[in-house]
Amino acid sequence: MFMFEMAALGAALCWAVGGLISSRPSAHLGAIGFNCVRMWFVVAMTLAYALVSGALLDFDFGTLDIILISGFVGIFLGDTALFLTLNRMGPRRTSILFAMNAPISAVLGWIFLGEDLSALASIGILTVVVGVVLAIVFGKRKDQLHQWESIKGPVVVGVALGLVAALSQSLGSLVIRPVMQGGADPVVVALLRCLMAATCLTMLMQLPNPRFKLANPLTGQIVRRTALSGFLGMGLGMTLLLFALEGGEVGIVSTLSATSPALLLPMLWWRTREKPAMGAWIGAALVVIGCGLIFTS
Repeated sequence: MFMFEMAALGAALCWAVGGLISSRPSAHLGAIGFNCVRMWFVVAMTLAYALVSGALLDFDFGTLDIILISGFVGIFLGDTALFLTLNRMGPRRTSILFAMNAPISAVLGWIFLGEDLSALASIGILTVVVGVVLAIVFGKRKDQLHQWESIKGPVVVGVALGLVAALSQSLGSLVIRPVMQGGADPVVVALLRCLMAATCLTMLMQLPNPRFKLANPLTGQIVRRTALSGFLGMGLGMTLLLFALEGGEVGIVSTLSATSPALLLPMLWWRTREKPAMGAWIGAALVVIGCGLIFTS
């Protein structure tokens, strides 16, 4: 009865767990290298499923150009900025910044698609922004010493990268929306979007700049973590979201899929043995409430 809603919540859970798993290999390989290796794992996984299920053979490639544009913006640009943020800001702050894609999507829909931006949605946008600021500024206690709570480099750069990731995600979703509403297979769409991103990342890594190379050699443990991150975040998480959008109420699905920052906090508590600050809890709650107001208005 609640199949699509459970899929959306499952996507949020996948992204929360994937964020924790990605932290170590992303720091080890560097954002570009990690994202490239991860993306090729996702391509292999989704390709295998698409071939076995026969979905690839039945797919209508008439919308290929739209899918590839969405993959370039939403995944290549978006995920690269996301993991650059992760390496600077840690998983908690990254997830809260990435939640800004909800208000950004609402504003973009209002500007480019003529969608109604009601008073309730406007309140939701303001609520999300307040929640994000609160979680970043007051989300850490002085006695929290875990490396995931440390900030590397200027805060403004990390915040800017997080907002670029959120904007790219919103633009990618905006572009792909007509394709999914037309009933396209979510696994094949995910495959093609990831293939576009993986190809761009591979080309980027051929440049002579050392920042675009693997920061450290691949190890067995890093490979396993990267593959699991790709499976949860892009393979399973994105497929669950696309499936949920096929048959669920867009507002409910979008709100449930935006609960990652709240789901991540108890996981961080368990993993680091450090209780998140009150500001982190309140900020995450405001983000989820704000998303609810935006998507159900």
